[in-house]
Amino acid sequence: MSKLKDVWAAGNSAINGWLSLPGSHLAEVMAHQGWDCLTIDLQHSSIDVAAAIPMLQAMAATDVTPIVRVPWNEPSVMMRVLDAGAYGIICPMINSRADAEEFVSACRYPPDGMRSNGAYRGMIVGGADYQQTANSEIVTLAMIETREGLENIKEISETPGLDGLYIGPTDLAFSHGHPPVHNNFDGPVAELIGQILEGAHAAGIKAGVHATRTDYAAKMMADGFDLVTPTSDLRMIQAAAPDVFAGLGRG
Repeated sequence: MSKLKDVWAAGNSAINGWLSLPGSHLAEVMAHQGWDCLTIDLQHSSIDVAAAIPMLQAMAATDVTPIVRVPWNEPSVMMRVLDAGAYGIICPMINSRADAEEFVSACRYPPDGMRSNGAYRGMIVGGADYQQTANSEIVTLAMIETREGLENIKEISETPGLDGLYIGPTDLAFSHGHPPVHNNFDGPVAELIGQILEGAHAAGIKAGVHATRTDYAAKMMADGFDLVTPTSDLRMIQAAAPDVFAGLGRG
């Protein structure tokens, strides 16, 4: 069982790190910091599949669960990163039950899905029984970030094989006519986020949320979210630099 699933089995919320910058050394450093899971972002970053593979290799020396956010609900990309050793997929813009079914199917071997056989690194990191265990071990998280996705939350949440929902707060805000803000402590977007949390748990699946502040992530954990992303590699660098200059009298 992966570290992420161990955390969930213990009834705890998982803390997810986020990689927006390409590079195996950075992935290695991040993987050693104690995250429960670590997501490589292929959607809104300069990372592509080729760059993600050595990052997954670098993460393999730790017990962190490697996740990839794919650019779109496109099966070939999901299969490639799963073959390369990812143990979770975050898929953006899931707006309907059909979207969710296609997503899950791409991540599951037959008879549960349409994933093609050929896990060249999966067999290394997962062991000889990888093909027998992958369907139950690979975590599938559907991003809910549109008006349509929220309207179809019940049908999406009840998709067989879907492990959880992951909230993209800025696109969710955009689609409802609100400014794109990540950390919604209150207000209309906070209410929408609460609806998604409730919908996921009503269906017996997990709920995750993207954040950029630790205090907001802590509040989301207290509110019952099963996975929180409090920051990213890029944001940590940007947040630390002002303190360095302030300490040198250049703030």
